[in-house]
Amino acid sequence: MEYKLQKPVQGTIGTTKYQHVIEWRNGQFIADEPEKQGGQDTGPDPYTLLLSSLASCTLVTLRMYIDRKGWDIPVIKVNVNMWQTKENDILTTYLDRDVVLPEGTDPEQKNRLLEIAAQCPVSKILEGNIKVRSYVYHDEDVDKKIKYTNGDITVVWKPELCKHSGRCVTQLPKVFNLKTKPWVTITGADSETIKAQVDKCPTGALSWFKNDDTTENTPS
Repeated sequence: MEYKLQKPVQGTIGTTKYQHVIEWRNGQFIADEPEKQGGQDTGPDPYTLLLSSLASCTLVTLRMYIDRKGWDIPVIKVNVNMWQTKENDILTTYLDRDVVLPEGTDPEQKNRLLEIAAQCPVSKILEGNIKVRSYVYHDEDVDKKIKYTNGDITVVWKPELCKHSGRCVTQLPKVFNLKTKPWVTITGADSETIKAQVDKCPTGALSWFKNDDTTENTPS
């Protein structure tokens, strides 16, 4: 198992209704709720963000295909909206995506681009089998620590925070192996490789410090 993003998307909300900050690998932006939902409409709402991901992925996928084909289509627009129906307590969500191409675009090209749009990665995610896994961490979970050292660095493992061990096992199996005891073989790779892997931990379950400096380096 390997996460798509090296750094998870992080959201933070304070007491201002309902403005919150979304942080991604290279910056941050404000999201909010519309005024009719009690927000201030200072940023996109969750539904808009969901639809934006589909629009963005569609545009990039189409541009890649058009450029590869060498077609003269300078501008593409995508409009996305959603609606829902409920029947026998089953909620069905429809996402409608309109691909808008310049006037005069060849009809065969239009039809082909519609097919390509359906193949964009976010389309496949939304139409695939999605499972949302949620975790919460308690104060006492942080207290238990197990340490592994190779003489140069020490890796600190907080087992109660560890919900994503499959990532380490997949990416650095010589060090992390759930079938062995202990599951961390600190001599399985050089210190720099181990530090790079530990820095990818999304929950803070793993951290490291140099043995001449006990300050833990925990992924942010």
